Amino acid sequence: MTAIGPRLKPRSGGVARQLVILLHGFGADGGDLIEIGRAWQPWLPDAAFFAPHAPEPCIAGGGGRQWFSLTFRDTRERWRGVNHAAPALDGLIDAELASHRLRPQQVALVGFSQGAMMALHLGLRRAEAFAAIVGLSGGLVTEEGAGLDGFAAGIRSRPPILLSHGDRDEVIPVGALFSSARTLAAADVPCEWHLSTGVAHGVDETALQHAGLFLVRAFGLPFPA
Repeated sequence: MTAIGPRLKPRSGGVARQLVILLHGFGADGGDLIEIGRAWQPWLPDAAFFAPHAPEPCIAGGGGRQWFSLTFRDTRERWRGVNHAAPALDGLIDAELASHRLRPQQVALVGFSQGAMMALHLGLRRAEAFAAIVGLSGGLVTEEGAGLDGFAAGIRSRPPILLSHGDRDEVIPVGALFSSARTLAAADVPCEWHLSTGVAHGVDETALQHAGLFLVRAFGLPFPA
């Protein structure tokens, strides 16, 4: 995967001490999420932000991108999709780590919707844990029929996770948050969650602040004054 997408350099003007990778949703591109990085820059002044464009043109058209195809006609397509897209994204992350000379413990994955599915899937399967994973309006993708044992067998690291969702989401219903949180807890993966009332498929200001402060804590930084 060619590492193309908007970037933000550390607000401090120095070298990056942390890296936040923002994974967009189905039919969008990196430009949709980079503004989240701008909102968090005052709290993470030494962090670089990168919002890569997904590798495939979206099947729905409109000039957007997708991490994997979604037809909503096959219950297994999300599982096949995250596994199909993971190797290229894994390589992109390795290239970013090398470019910034950072360790996985200095990196956070933040994903929205389909991007959240990718962040959760890949982040749990890296040999070294990231500093954190944030899943916004998405959910954990599990193999149909595999059960908890099958899910737990694929886990290689257990970074702290925050799940955030709107209770009026009709694209990915809020039940995805609760089922994901239960599965993660059963597999001994540290997970917190935040519910935004009256919010549909999106991220409100409260969720944005909650997630930003979660990253501050995960990176071991001082709580903002």
